[in-house]
This record gives sequence, C-alpha cells and structure tokens, in this order.
Amino acid sequence: MDFILLIIAFRFLQRHPLTKQEYPEWQSIFMKALIAACCFLAIQLIFDRTDGIIRWIAHGINVYVLYATYNRPVFYPLKPYVYAFFPVVLVHIVQDLARLIMPEFYRSWNEIFETAELFAWIWLVAQFIINHRQRKALEVERIKAIQKEIEYKKSQKLKDALEVQVAERTAEIMAQKEELLQTITELKSTQSLLIQSEKMASLGELTAGIAHEIQNPLNFVTNFSELNKELLEELKIELAKGDLEEIKLLVGDLEANEEKILHHGKRADAIVKGMLQHSRSSSGVKEATDINELADEYLRLSYHGLRAKDKSFNASIETDFDEKVGSVQVVSQEIGRVILNLVNNAFYAVSEKKKQVDELGDSSQLSTYTPTVWLSTKRTHKGVEIRVKDNGTGMPEAVKDKIFQPFFTTKPTGLGTGLGLSLSYDIVKSHGGELTVSSNQAASKSSENSFTEFVVFIAS
Repeated sequence: MDFILLIIAFRFLQRHPLTKQEYPEWQSIFMKALIAACCFLAIQLIFDRTDGIIRWIAHGINVYVLYATYNRPVFYPLKPYVYAFFPVVLVHIVQDLARLIMPEFYRSWNEIFETAELFAWIWLVAQFIINHRQRKALEVERIKAIQKEIEYKKSQKLKDALEVQVAERTAEIMAQKEELLQTITELKSTQSLLIQSEKMASLGELTAGIAHEIQNPLNFVTNFSELNKELLEELKIELAKGDLEEIKLLVGDLEANEEKILHHGKRADAIVKGMLQHSRSSSGVKEATDINELADEYLRLSYHGLRAKDKSFNASIETDFDEKVGSVQVVSQEIGRVILNLVNNAFYAVSEKKKQVDELGDSSQLSTYTPTVWLSTKRTHKGVEIRVKDNGTGMPEAVKDKIFQPFFTTKPTGLGTGLGLSLSYDIVKSHGGELTVSSNQAASKSSENSFTEFVVFIAS
C-alpha cells in the first residue's frame, strides 16, 4: 500500500498545474520516480522475502516526499494534499512498527489498526475530492478574474477612444463657437451700419423737406427786403419834398414789412434749429413737448421732402388735432422720428396705389381715387393717441404679423432697410407706449377700400 501511495503521489505531482507551469523540468523527475515506485511495487509483490525491507524503504520515501512538499515554500499550494496523505502514511508506519516490535499487541489490536487504516484512506479520498472541488472553484474564479480583466481592458480602450472622440468633438464645438461669435460680431456690425443707414435716410428725407420748407420764409425775407429798399428810395424823395403825410405812410409800410421779415426770419430760425435737433443724437431726456405742433411740423417736412425728390408726387393731407392733447413728456427727437417714419410710409403707400391705378388706365377710377393721408391726435383718459392713416395699397394679414420685425420690408430692394418700423416700435415701447397697426387690402388694385392705419399710444 505504501508504494501505491507513492505512485499516486508522484502521478499527482507530475500532472499538477503548478509543475507544468512553474517547473516543467521536474515532470521528467516525477515520471522517473513514478516508474521506480512501480518497480518497487512489482518487486514487493513478486519476492515475499523483500516485503519488510521494501515497506520501510517506501515509508522513508513517503516521509521524505511529505516533508519536502510541506517544508519548501515553492510547494505551498500542495499543503492541503500533504494533510490528506499524512494520516495514511502515519497509520501504515505505526502499523508496521507495532507488527515489528510488538507482534502480540498488533494481533490483539489488529481490528483497530485496520479501522484506523480505513478511516485514513477515507480521509485521503475525501480530502482529494474536497481539494479537487476547491481547485475547480479557484479555477472558475481565476477564469472570471481573467475575463473581468479583459473586460476592464476593453472598457479602458473604449474609454480612451471615447475621450479622444469627446476631445475632437469639443474642439469642433469650440471652433463652431468661434465661428458663431465671429458671425454674431459681423451681424452686429452690419446691423449698426443698417441702423445708421436708416437714420441717414430719414435725415435725408427730413433735410429735403426742411430745404423746401425753409425756402418759403427766405423768399418772404428776400421779397420784403427788396420792397423795403424801394420804399426807402421813395422815402428819400418824399423827405426832400417835405410831404409828412406820405412820409408817415411809407414809414408805416416799412414797419409792417420789418415785422413780416422778423416773423419769417424767426420761422427760418425755428426750422434750422429743428433740423439741428433732429440730426443730433438723442439725449434720451424727456421734456414737455407740444404733440400737435410736433406732428404738424414733421407732416409738412415729410410731404415737402417727397415733393423735392419727386415733383410729380401729390397727395391730399387732412389733419385733426385735438386741442386737449397739449404738452406731453417725451423725447421730442425720437417721437418726431416715429411720426416722420409713419407719414413717409403713408405717402409711399398712396403713391404706389396711384401708380397702380394709372397703370390700369380705368378713367372712372382715375376720377374717383385721391391719394390721401390723415394725421390726427386725441386725448384719452389713459394718454395720447397719434393716428396716421392712408388709403394706399393696404397690407395682408401675413405682412401685418411681420411688419415690426427687424429687416422686414415690403419695399423693393434698395428702397427700404426694414428697420424704420422696428426702430419706431422700440422708441414707442421705451416711452411706455404702444404702436399698433390695422389694415385692409382689397381684392382689386383699383378699389378704394384698401387702407392702413398706425396708432401711436403714449401714456400720460
């Protein structure tokens, strides 16, 4: 039985994974020891006289193998198998030692020795089974650990790849952000230029009207100055004659003419001041302003400005100023710009309508259609209303929804920037007011049912 144990032990050591992986050169040594154990077993079975010696040789080898396996650190994983073999080896040594020294004692307790041997073999088999299961469990855990490590490496690679993609996407987004910021900067610059262009266009129209308007008082000043010169010549003659009555009449005429010259000079001065005031940037300070006077002035300036650009233009103007309106706290330059813009649009609408009617060549319509712009003011219990109405082309619902949007215009390219009504809307809003529109566009171009009316409401 001892050599059988050796055969089992050497076979186990020769096939153990530790031997294969760490010490492959020992496989041949264990194989030779296995062959030697088989030879000793054969000798023991064939030659009965050598049984005792062979047994003690086997005991010695078994003890040495157990000692070497247990004592060397490199064989630490094999210690559970040492614990499995040790009871069998110990029982066999004690059994043979008792048989050699105390034969009577051995024969008396033979059954106990056999029972101990049986339990030792059961212990060996049980330990082998337990160790085999534990080894399989450890192998499963090792495989799982390897799989987890592989998955971890895969996840790390995926993470690295994702980080690279995120970095590339971030760089792309940052580049797009820079492009958008550059585009926004350019758009703001373009918007500022367009707003300045709109202001300059408004100033140009206003200047044309002022030039025409200022010409009237200057003509009066020139005419009355020439007339006074003639009266002074006559006065010299009458002084030489000594005709006091005629002299008094001439002096009276001179005084009247001087008053007229003074009146029209002040009128020209007021127009120039208004032009300078309009051309300056608004201070944003509200002041008491006569709304009726402001509306009338900018109405006439708009009309004369259009007349200066287009001599064929002509329209009827109807005003209805409520005397109860009085003075309102507003920034006069800004509200004046709003009125000028609305009146300019109204004159443009009636001019376009007149051209459409002329193109149709309908004599009946030509005789009935009169381009007309209405400007009225009204005091309500909440504030002041300024209404600008025209019987021009009107506008559809789709246009009304967009009319106050920046850069939206119904005029042909080059005639409008689309900022006039947008700026007007913002100006009225900044005064705590409201700018609204109502309109109707008739199916026929020659119909007189089309109209547009803008209402400026200022709380006061």
